Amino acid sequence: MNQGILKEEKSPLLNWRKTSLLGKIIGIVSPWESGSYLLSYSDVIATVLICLVIIAAPFTNNTLVGIILMASSGFWALLTLAEVKQNQITPIHLWIFAYWLISVVATAFSPLKMEALSGLFKFTLYLLFFALASRIFRHPKLLSWVTGVYLLVSIIVSAYGVRQQFIGVKPLATWTDPTSPLADTTRVYSYLGNPNLLGSYLIPAVAFSVVGLIIWQTIPLKVFAGFSLIMHSACIYFTGSRGAWLALIATGVVFLLAFKFWWGEYLTPFWRKWLIPIVIGSFILLVLMGALISEPLRLRITSLFSWRGDSSNNFRINVWTSGLKMLADYPLTGIGLGNQVFNKIYPTYMQTKFTALSTYCVLLEIAIESGLIGLIAFLGIVTSTFQRGIQVIKNLKPENNLLAMWVIGALGAIAGLATQGLFDTVWYRPQVNTLWWLCIAVVASFPLQLSKE
Repeated sequence: MNQGILKEEKSPLLNWRKTSLLGKIIGIVSPWESGSYLLSYSDVIATVLICLVIIAAPFTNNTLVGIILMASSGFWALLTLAEVKQNQITPIHLWIFAYWLISVVATAFSPLKMEALSGLFKFTLYLLFFALASRIFRHPKLLSWVTGVYLLVSIIVSAYGVRQQFIGVKPLATWTDPTSPLADTTRVYSYLGNPNLLGSYLIPAVAFSVVGLIIWQTIPLKVFAGFSLIMHSACIYFTGSRGAWLALIATGVVFLLAFKFWWGEYLTPFWRKWLIPIVIGSFILLVLMGALISEPLRLRITSLFSWRGDSSNNFRINVWTSGLKMLADYPLTGIGLGNQVFNKIYPTYMQTKFTALSTYCVLLEIAIESGLIGLIAFLGIVTSTFQRGIQVIKNLKPENNLLAMWVIGALGAIAGLATQGLFDTVWYRPQVNTLWWLCIAVVASFPLQLSKE
C-alpha cells in the first residue's frame, strides 16, 4: 500500500454533491486551481497554519489564536471552492454538521442573541479547523509532522512546569481546599496559568508520545518520544489535578484496549488472556504503593471520595445543581453558545457565594448551551468517532503497516479529554479544544478501506 496518502473511500454523498445547489458550489473555482501557484502547495500551507495554532496556543493570548483559526478557516473555504482534493465525508462529519445546525438553532432561540452569536462564531472556527486537519491528515507524513510539532511545544511547556515544581510557585487562585493539609502544596501551571488546564493540554501529548515510540523508526525520534512521555507524565502528576489524573488513567485503559484489539491475534494465548489484567493490576499496585509512601498523593486521592467534605467537590456540586435548574428552563434549544451567555444567565440560578464561569462539566455545559438535542448530537460525534476508529484499527493489520497507531493514540486522547471534561470545562479553552478536534480529525481522516497500491 502507498503510505504517502490514504485513499478516500467511496461516499454515497457524491451523488448529492453533483445534484444539489450547495454541492455544485463546491469546486466552483476549480479551473483556477490548475494554474494556481498558491494551491500547488495547499497541503504545506494547511500544515503550517495548523502548526501555527499549536505553537501559539500555550504561549499567547486567545485573540492571536483566534486570528490564526480564522486564517485556517478561510484557507479551508478556498480549498473547498477550488476542490483541490475531494474532501472525504464520513459519519463523523455528518454528526458534526448536525451539531453545528443545532447550535445555529440554539443561537436563534437564545435570550441573548448577540452574545450567543459570538459563541457560535468561535465554535464554527473550531469546526472548520477540524475540517482542514481532516483533509491533510490523509498524508501520514504530514500527520507525523504536526504531531512532532505538538510534542516539541508541549515538552517546552512541561519543562517549565517541572521547573516550577522544584523552585516553587505561588498559586494564581485557590486551587486547593484551604482547610486541607495540602493547602500549601505546589501545583504547577507552566505557561497556561491553570493546573487543570495544563493537565488537560498534556493528555494527548502522553498518548502521541507512546505512538511515536512505536511508529517512528529512527533512534533519535524514539529517544525524543520517550523523553516526551517521561516529561509529560511527570508534569501531569505535578499539576495535582485529580481530573487530569483520571484522564490519564482513561487514556491508558482505552489505548491498551485498542492496542490489544489491533495486535491481539499476534499475542500468545497467555498474553492474550492476561495482558490487560497484568498491566491494570500493576498500575493499581503502583498507585497504592505511591499513596502509602506519599501523604500528599494519598490525601489528594482520598479527596475524590469525600463528596462535599472537600471544598472543590462541594463547589462543583453546587454549580451542577444550579446548572440543572438552568437546563430545566431551557431543555430543548438551550441558552445559546459561549461563556458570555452563561455568565449573564447563571447568576439568576446560582446559589449564594457560588459564582462560576462554567458548569464544570462539559456534558452539562453542552446541554445548557444547545439543549438536550445538542447533547445527543455531541454524543453522536463521540460514538461515531469510536465506531470508525475501531473499524479502521480492524482493517489496518500490523503486517501491513503501523498507521493504526495514530488512530489508537487519538482514541486514547479523546477518552482522556472526555473523562476530565466530566469534572471540568477547560475543554472549552483554545489550548485544549483545538487538540480535541485534531484528535477527532485523525480518526476521520482514515478511510475504512485503504488502497492496495
